[in-house]
Amino acid sequence: MRKAFGLIMAIMFIVLVATIGALALSFSTQTNRQTLDTYLKAQAELLAYSATEYALLAISGHDIAANGNCINSITISEGEFTINIALQYIWNGPLPAGDCSILDGAGNIATVNSHLTVLMDTIVTHTATETEEAIRIHRRTLQKP
Repeated sequence: MRKAFGLIMAIMFIVLVATIGALALSFSTQTNRQTLDTYLKAQAELLAYSATEYALLAISGHDIAANGNCINSITISEGEFTINIALQYIWNGPLPAGDCSILDGAGNIATVNSHLTVLMDTIVTHTATETEEAIRIHRRTLQKP
């Protein structure tokens, strides 16, 4: 009877050790995945800030009167990330002859000081893989180039 009780205790001990080992392995895998997702999210946020600054630079270097149109959108591919920037202008005065995306309902706020103010929607996306989560960062800013 004692040998049978010892065998049952040994089996329970092995099952307990195996369960603790599987749990530890699961937590370590989850920690690695969270670290990678945190890194990718931080990288996407930095890309959103950089893309917004790039769009401001592009608007500043674009002569609307000479070109006859506005920059309405910018698409950038940076490694595994895709950055889409949609631009809408607050316009005070005669509209340019070309295609400009004018903010609807901006008539109430369109003044001399707000002329050519830009509402920017910057969207940074990273597609999901087997080991990574899909990341999408949206940044909306109102800028005066």
